[in-house]
Amino acid sequence: MNIRCSFCQTPYTLSRVAMLDALQEVDSKNLTHYDAHCPRCRRATQIPRQRLEMAMPNWREELKQFEVEMKEHPQQEAPLPAAETTPEAASTPESPSAKEGASKPKPVSVPAQGSKPKTAARQTTPSAETKKSTQRKTSTKGTSKKSK
Repeated sequence: MNIRCSFCQTPYTLSRVAMLDALQEVDSKNLTHYDAHCPRCRRATQIPRQRLEMAMPNWREELKQFEVEMKEHPQQEAPLPAAETTPEAASTPESPSAKEGASKPKPVSVPAQGSKPKTAARQTTPSAETKKSTQRKTSTKGTSKKSK
């Protein structure tokens, strides 16, 4: 079933399995609509029960066929990723003195009360100078003849 998100206008589809799940949920909870979540903005778009049933009129028989199909060809769950251990992490832990050295904060220099903080002088690049000179040349092109 093709759906267009009512918020971001992204078109997306509900697969056969998603449609069967939606119809089961609507039927079991006696709902008037199903909330299909947009893959882009994750907002829910309401799909009326009548539209779901029009897209799949004899969904109860299709659900039975799907269950038989899944019993004949069971699918395995994806394995959880194993925690990767590196040989360095498995070796003996570091000494406490090495850990302290890495976590020491750097000293912050505080200016004296009587002195003002120095501001950095602005440095211009040669390309900035040529831009300024070309701007001056082009700015006189638009003026009237009297000012020249």
